[in-house]
Amino acid sequence: MGKLHPLTSNFALETTIDKILTNTEKDILSNIKSSLAESQQKLEDSLPKLETEYDKIISDGKKEADKIEKQILGSADIEVRNKQLLALEEAVDRVFGKALEQITNADRSGDYSNLIKSLIEESTQILGTSEVMVFTNAKDKDIVQSTLSQFPGSQLSPDVIDCIGGIIVKSKDGAMTFDSTIDARIDRLKPLIRKDVAAKFGVGN
Repeated sequence: MGKLHPLTSNFALETTIDKILTNTEKDILSNIKSSLAESQQKLEDSLPKLETEYDKIISDGKKEADKIEKQILGSADIEVRNKQLLALEEAVDRVFGKALEQITNADRSGDYSNLIKSLIEESTQILGTSEVMVFTNAKDKDIVQSTLSQFPGSQLSPDVIDCIGGIIVKSKDGAMTFDSTIDARIDRLKPLIRKDVAAKFGVGN
């Protein structure tokens, strides 16, 4: 086997290295292109899913915002309603307070005498008997005593009761009692009046 000239040997070596480098470069570029294409495909494939998730996030966020808005509005409505009810209650109490003050200081003659007569008539009708014992306060004692002369069978109790005005009527056998004091009548009317006033102002019960 003959011996190669040194220059010939170097040239062959460089040619071989160039080929190897060229092939390596081609392989690397090919791999890069392949990876790039694969990445792009994966990205394109994932876009619909990302868009769906994005839409879901936006939709959930809107629902949550609507929910919070309704809660805020609901709380505000309740607060306003509570304030209206409180104002209404205070107004009704003030009106009743003034009415009670006027009744307490009212003259016990004329219309008041007619009122006592009406209360006795109503009470005896409700109890179904005129055999009754009538109770009243110290201030109304004389006028009640005078009125009872029109109701045979009725009797004024020597005991006085604590009330603004009016009477309490008991059957003489003690089986039945009807409270017709002004205090009790106002207490019975107060819820109805409060309801009517609330309805007129659209506040409700």
